Amino acid sequence: MQKQILRYLHLTPDSDFPVLEELSPFKAILIIEADVAEMTMWETCRALVTAGCLYASVWGKQCEAWHDAIDDAYLEATNYDDVEPDKALATTWHEDEELSEVFWFAKHRAVHPAELRATLILHIAAAPRRDELEAAYHDA
Repeated sequence: MQKQILRYLHLTPDSDFPVLEELSPFKAILIIEADVAEMTMWETCRALVTAGCLYASVWGKQCEAWHDAIDDAYLEATNYDDVEPDKALATTWHEDEELSEVFWFAKHRAVHPAELRATLILHIAAAPRRDELEAAYHDA
Protein backbone atom coordinates (compact mmCIF):
# COMPACT_ATOMS: atom_id res chain seq x y z
CA MET A 1 0.00 0.00 0.00
CA GLN A 2 1.27 3.44 -0.95
CA LYS A 3 1.93 5.96 1.82
CA GLN A 4 -0.69 8.67 2.12
CA ILE A 5 0.47 12.22 1.45
CA LEU A 6 -0.94 14.99 3.66
CA ARG A 7 -0.59 18.54 2.43
CA TYR A 8 -1.72 21.75 4.10
CA LEU A 9 -2.55 24.88 2.12
CA HIS A 10 -3.51 28.14 3.79
CA LEU A 11 -5.24 30.83 1.77
CA THR A 12 -6.53 34.19 2.88
CA PRO A 13 -9.98 35.16 1.57
CA ASP A 14 -8.43 37.07 -1.34
CA SER A 15 -5.61 34.65 -2.24
CA ASP A 16 -5.28 33.09 -5.66
CA PHE A 17 -5.26 29.31 -5.73
CA PRO A 18 -1.75 28.05 -6.52
CA VAL A 19 -0.90 25.31 -8.99
CA LEU A 20 -0.95 21.97 -7.17
CA GLU A 21 1.38 19.30 -8.46
CA GLU A 22 1.86 15.65 -7.53
CA LEU A 23 -1.43 15.29 -5.64
CA SER A 24 -3.85 14.12 -8.33
CA PRO A 25 -6.11 12.36 -7.71
CA PHE A 26 -6.69 13.58 -4.18
CA LYS A 27 -9.15 14.14 -1.35
CA ALA A 28 -9.66 17.66 0.03
CA ILE A 29 -10.89 18.87 3.38
CA LEU A 30 -11.99 22.48 3.03
CA ILE A 31 -11.94 24.42 6.28
CA ILE A 32 -13.60 27.78 5.68
CA GLU A 33 -13.07 30.17 8.58
CA ALA A 34 -13.36 33.47 6.71
CA ASP A 35 -15.94 35.19 4.54
CA VAL A 36 -14.99 34.69 0.91
CA ALA A 37 -16.33 36.56 -2.11
CA GLU A 38 -18.55 34.41 -4.28
CA MET A 39 -16.28 34.77 -7.33
CA THR A 40 -13.26 33.67 -5.27
CA MET A 41 -15.22 30.65 -4.02
CA TRP A 42 -16.06 29.66 -7.60
CA GLU A 43 -12.48 30.15 -8.79
CA THR A 44 -11.13 28.12 -5.88
CA CYS A 45 -13.57 25.28 -6.57
CA ARG A 46 -12.68 25.24 -10.26
CA ALA A 47 -8.99 25.16 -9.35
CA LEU A 48 -9.55 22.21 -6.99
CA VAL A 49 -11.32 20.27 -9.73
CA THR A 50 -8.62 21.14 -12.27
CA ALA A 51 -5.94 19.98 -9.80
CA GLY A 52 -7.59 16.54 -9.54
CA CYS A 53 -9.79 16.67 -6.45
CA LEU A 54 -12.16 13.69 -6.52
CA TYR A 55 -13.49 13.84 -2.95
CA ALA A 56 -14.21 17.04 -1.04
CA SER A 57 -15.48 17.45 2.50
CA VAL A 58 -16.39 21.01 3.46
CA TRP A 59 -16.61 22.47 6.98
CA GLY A 60 -17.07 26.01 8.24
CA LYS A 61 -18.67 29.19 6.93
CA GLN A 62 -21.15 28.67 4.10
CA CYS A 63 -20.12 25.03 3.79
CA GLU A 64 -23.25 24.09 1.86
CA ALA A 65 -22.57 26.84 -0.71
CA TRP A 66 -18.98 25.63 -1.06
CA HIS A 67 -20.23 22.06 -1.46
CA ASP A 68 -22.59 23.15 -4.24
CA ALA A 69 -19.89 25.25 -5.91
CA ILE A 70 -17.41 22.40 -6.11
CA ASP A 71 -20.13 20.09 -7.45
CA ASP A 72 -21.01 22.69 -10.09
CA ALA A 73 -17.33 23.24 -10.97
CA TYR A 74 -16.97 19.51 -11.53
CA LEU A 75 -20.09 19.31 -13.70
CA GLU A 76 -18.82 22.27 -15.72
CA ALA A 77 -15.39 20.62 -16.14
CA THR A 78 -16.96 17.37 -17.37
CA ASN A 79 -19.47 19.10 -19.68
CA TYR A 80 -22.27 17.59 -17.58
CA ASP A 81 -21.41 14.17 -19.06
CA ASP A 82 -21.58 10.89 -17.20
CA VAL A 83 -18.14 9.71 -16.13
CA GLU A 84 -16.71 6.44 -14.87
CA PRO A 85 -17.05 5.98 -11.09
CA ASP A 86 -13.29 6.22 -10.56
CA LYS A 87 -13.30 9.68 -12.19
CA ALA A 88 -16.41 11.02 -10.46
CA LEU A 89 -16.38 13.67 -7.75
CA ALA A 90 -17.88 12.91 -4.34
CA THR A 91 -18.67 15.74 -1.92
CA THR A 92 -19.95 16.14 1.63
CA TRP A 93 -20.61 19.13 3.83
CA HIS A 94 -20.49 19.08 7.61
CA GLU A 95 -22.43 22.03 8.91
CA ASP A 96 -23.23 20.91 12.45
CA GLU A 97 -20.21 18.74 13.25
CA GLU A 98 -17.01 19.29 15.16
CA LEU A 99 -13.93 19.60 12.98
CA SER A 100 -12.47 16.51 14.67
CA GLU A 101 -15.46 14.51 13.38
CA VAL A 102 -14.86 15.82 9.86
CA PHE A 103 -11.22 14.73 10.01
CA TRP A 104 -12.27 11.28 11.28
CA PHE A 105 -14.84 10.97 8.49
CA ALA A 106 -12.37 12.07 5.82
CA LYS A 107 -9.74 9.66 7.08
CA HIS A 108 -11.91 6.58 7.70
CA ARG A 109 -15.20 6.84 5.78
CA ALA A 110 -14.64 9.04 2.72
CA VAL A 111 -13.97 6.31 0.21
CA HIS A 112 -13.68 6.59 -3.54
CA PRO A 113 -13.30 3.99 -6.34
CA ALA A 114 -10.03 5.66 -7.39
CA GLU A 115 -6.98 5.32 -5.19
CA LEU A 116 -6.72 8.78 -3.64
CA ARG A 117 -3.13 8.84 -2.44
CA ALA A 118 -3.15 12.38 -1.07
CA THR A 119 -5.25 14.51 1.25
CA LEU A 120 -5.21 18.28 1.03
CA ILE A 121 -6.28 20.36 4.02
CA LEU A 122 -7.36 23.61 2.38
CA HIS A 123 -7.66 26.21 5.13
CA ILE A 124 -9.19 29.55 4.21
CA ALA A 125 -8.71 31.93 7.11
CA ALA A 126 -7.00 35.17 8.11
CA ALA A 127 -4.11 33.28 9.73
CA PRO A 128 -2.66 29.79 9.22
CA ARG A 129 -2.99 26.95 11.77
CA ARG A 130 -0.91 24.29 10.02
CA ASP A 131 0.53 22.45 13.03
CA GLU A 132 -2.80 22.38 14.90
CA LEU A 133 -4.84 21.17 11.91
CA GLU A 134 -2.31 18.58 10.78
CA ALA A 135 -2.10 17.21 14.34
CA ALA A 136 -5.89 17.03 14.56
CA TYR A 137 -6.02 15.14 11.26
CA HIS A 138 -3.33 12.68 12.39
CA ASP A 139 -5.19 12.12 15.69
CA ALA A 140 -8.49 11.31 13.93
